[in-house]
Amino acid sequence: MAAFTIAAGTGNWFSALALGVTLLKCLLIPTYHSTDFEVHRNWLAITHSLPISQWYYEATSEWTLDYPPFFAWFEYILSHVAKYFDQEMLNVRNLNYSSSRTLLFQRFSVIFMDVLFVYAVHECCKCIDGKKVGKELTEKPKFILSVLLLWNFGLLIVDHIHFQYNGFLFGLMLLSIARLFQKRHMEGAFFFAVLLHFKHIYLYVAPAYGVYLLRSYCFTANKPDGSIRWNSFSFVRVISLGLVVFLVSALSLGPFLALNQLPQVFSRLFPFKRGLCHAYWAPNFWALYNALDKVLSVIGLKLKFLDPNNIPKASMTSGLVQQFQHTVLPSVTPLTTLICTLIAILPSIFCLWFKPQGPRGFLRCLTLCALSSFMFGWHVHEKAILLAILPMSLLSVQKAGDASIFLILTTTGHYSLFPLLFTAPELPIKILLMLLFTIYSISSLKTLFRKEKPLFNWMETFYLLGLGPLEVCCEFVFPFTSWKEGNGSRLKNTLLVPTQTRI
Repeated sequence: MAAFTIAAGTGNWFSALALGVTLLKCLLIPTYHSTDFEVHRNWLAITHSLPISQWYYEATSEWTLDYPPFFAWFEYILSHVAKYFDQEMLNVRNLNYSSSRTLLFQRFSVIFMDVLFVYAVHECCKCIDGKKVGKELTEKPKFILSVLLLWNFGLLIVDHIHFQYNGFLFGLMLLSIARLFQKRHMEGAFFFAVLLHFKHIYLYVAPAYGVYLLRSYCFTANKPDGSIRWNSFSFVRVISLGLVVFLVSALSLGPFLALNQLPQVFSRLFPFKRGLCHAYWAPNFWALYNALDKVLSVIGLKLKFLDPNNIPKASMTSGLVQQFQHTVLPSVTPLTTLICTLIAILPSIFCLWFKPQGPRGFLRCLTLCALSSFMFGWHVHEKAILLAILPMSLLSVQKAGDASIFLILTTTGHYSLFPLLFTAPELPIKILLMLLFTIYSISSLKTLFRKEKPLFNWMETFYLLGLGPLEVCCEFVFPFTSWKEGNGSRLKNTLLVPTQTRI
């Protein structure tokens, strides 16, 4: 705190925030890590020891390479640093290999790559206007936004405990958003194109980028009523954007096109056989759908409407990652989820085209695209909620209404990440970190908008307070019941669905 006070007094408060969260990340190095740790170690080994022609065919481990080529090259570059730590981690046949040096290298590589995220947050803070500037540093919108992004609870536990490389990827996304706010559209398009070839989950928000760039960059003027002026269309700008996307895609996919391996690459990127839901259900529409199917099947068995011999042995609550058939309700196909997602995003896309509101309108559309994909997408992970939470942070310091939505979304969304950390030593860590982040978020935004109406109504307050008893039930009551392991977490996330739907 003393260091922060000194830094704040000299105007270096942002550096103090960044340094503080970096030290916290270092403290989390010895904590539990998930199978994603082995996933990325295996990708280091694949890209280091095998020629590029075998990267997307190698299947010695079940954790095959299933990210786009830019991420594969990223692992390749990391592997040439990793060899100075522990050469054995780069052996493809060393399955589930772990050592203290391997742990340190992989943990520090995530921390180091977060430099890009820190820079992107700094750029985003420049895009926040100063209409609501408090006397105290901690009441300034830029300070609040910096804390909400740099110290985001979800990103901390997913990257620095569970283990992934989301920080620098979200850094690319925030940097592209910042460039669009700064009217540097070509740079924004470039960063987003690069991002898609690092991790294809960001395709969820691609419609927002495509429509916004076409409407606000390729059409150079509007009529007085705000409608589009069709004769202002710029072919040069369209060609420029297309060229950026083409060159980035060519650099990423070109080598595999030359090897005639694009079908194999795409089969790895879009493995639809993994099933409708992840092992631990994300709190989306399909969680309710699965729960309803389960309830109907139990009722059907009790009333003898269903033949027990005809019910699949594998159920949607087994926790396995593969395709399943629903028992009573119609089974859901990838095409069905795609249609539902497209229908869900249409209203926000419509508004972005016909009622443009500048970069903030784009940011709202992006958030709604992320939430729509989260609610109706195929095989959605709990972690995908961060794709909506982080952009929403930028809106939360601008208007009270957005702050209210952000607080409900971030509290329930972060809470739905709890099943990722299921080991006993991490229980107090995740509860304490979430409490600290949630309390700060609510108190700082309430202070920022203290002259406006309350951020929560009584029903929302009651709902959020109910998360405490729910956590007690899931952590301390369900383990002593006859329920299968993991069903408490699925029940928890099913109960969060109404809030995500309301948002």
